[in-house]
Amino acid sequence: MSGSLWLKPPGSEGARGPGPGSPGRRGAQWPPGADGALPAIPRPRREAPAADPMDELAERLDPFISAAVHPDEIAAILESDGMTDEYIRLTYGRHDSFGLAEELYARVPRSFPEPDRVTDPWKVSLTACLLRGVIFALPGLAYLLGAPLLDGPQDRLGLPAGTLTLLAGALIGWVWDQTLSHRAYSWLGLGDRAAAGRTLLVGAPVGSLLGTAAALAVPGGPPFSYAFAAGQALYVGAATVLLVLGRERVLLAALAPMAAGALLALFVDLPVPVRVTLLVVSLLAACTLAVRELPLAAGLRSAARRVRGWTRHRPGERGPVRWQMLRGAEEEHSRRGPRIGDSVPYGVFGLGTGLLVLYAALGEVLAGGPAEAVAAPSAVALTLSMGPAEWLLHRFRSGSLAGLRAARSPRAFRHRMLTTLARCLATYLAVLLVLGVTGTLLWPDAPGLTGLRVATLLLLGAVMWTGLLLQSFGAVRPAAVVCASAAVAQSLALLVGVGQPRLVQVAVAATAAATLTVFVCLLLGRATAHR
Repeated sequence: MSGSLWLKPPGSEGARGPGPGSPGRRGAQWPPGADGALPAIPRPRREAPAADPMDELAERLDPFISAAVHPDEIAAILESDGMTDEYIRLTYGRHDSFGLAEELYARVPRSFPEPDRVTDPWKVSLTACLLRGVIFALPGLAYLLGAPLLDGPQDRLGLPAGTLTLLAGALIGWVWDQTLSHRAYSWLGLGDRAAAGRTLLVGAPVGSLLGTAAALAVPGGPPFSYAFAAGQALYVGAATVLLVLGRERVLLAALAPMAAGALLALFVDLPVPVRVTLLVVSLLAACTLAVRELPLAAGLRSAARRVRGWTRHRPGERGPVRWQMLRGAEEEHSRRGPRIGDSVPYGVFGLGTGLLVLYAALGEVLAGGPAEAVAAPSAVALTLSMGPAEWLLHRFRSGSLAGLRAARSPRAFRHRMLTTLARCLATYLAVLLVLGVTGTLLWPDAPGLTGLRVATLLLLGAVMWTGLLLQSFGAVRPAAVVCASAAVAQSLALLVGVGQPRLVQVAVAATAAATLTVFVCLLLGRATAHR
């Protein structure tokens, strides 16, 4: 060895020499207390083993690893931290970032932090929704005010005079209103209020013409029924404009004279001129207010520009085909808006639900029953319930969003969604039942609300609410197909005369409600549907 094996004792000079008695160290003495013994060899210090770099990494990234729902999230964090596969192999002994992420995911337990308090984007005012429900039902008072003007013999189906005329116009107007509203709302969703106004400016008059034409196509009605149907079509167009543009209170003010007159007519026999005046005043007020909301001047200028563009001669239009194709690439392209075909299912859904409500009110009479079997309170209850239905749709969206934040697994989210769905649907059906019972008690000479009528009313309510729920999530096509199929099935049963009308209504409504409920559970049970 290059050096002495033993360390020199403290206080000695130089290195340790020969032992006592040796010639080279005569008289040398050991330090006191040494007794000639060899000095103790110092023991090596026991150091703690080196820390595992995996533990240090897991501790440093613990907030991110514990909140991850998949190892790929951790792999993305590692790569964003600048860790290459070579660095991971040298430092942590793993093949790549994905292998390291899987081990970290298995090592650190899941601990999802509670999110910060966020505002509820689906919170709406209950008062506003109830106001919309009242506005949907108030026009029905116009029939009460104009009833003396519709006197006449019953039609061939046993219905009061003019009923088919008014129903034809109302049904066509309802279908057109649903289609037009969706297209206008689509433009509003794109942030183009001017385009929505132009859509309403063109679509509302067209819908009024279609509703009037449908009413005129029904023969045998009293003369005033056609005038009433024309006014009804005009009102539907004006109301569509005001409701889409968020002018519910303005529309309510326009309906106030007619509503006050209808309530007064319950206690006082108003003269015919007064009745007509009140109807005309409300109609003119609604139409005037709707025109004020529309871009009438801009629409006229746009129409004039289009007419000039069609009539203007463009040089080169009759040139060679190749030159025309080259010019086509240089032409300005207008902004592409929502497709018209996307709005058609909403009209089909309106047609199906409109027919189902019509059959709920007049199904027994249309099947040959007495005129006293008209269940008008059921139709009124379904119309009034649209306000609470809209609010409960927002409550479902709010509840499902809260479940999406709180659930720890897809199964837990599905359970929360079904709980919210059952609670909202049960609340709506309870409100509908209260409205149906109240309307039956207050309506003069209304048929009793038997068990079958109650079942039909509640099943129809379930059909409408679940259909609206699917529609609010963009799944309008299944809802439209189910409702339209149910309406066709009930129409065929009435035409052929199959079964008892009440039983047919219950069977059709139950089938449609069950089908829509299955669609809701399948489509909305996925978390991705609630983004």
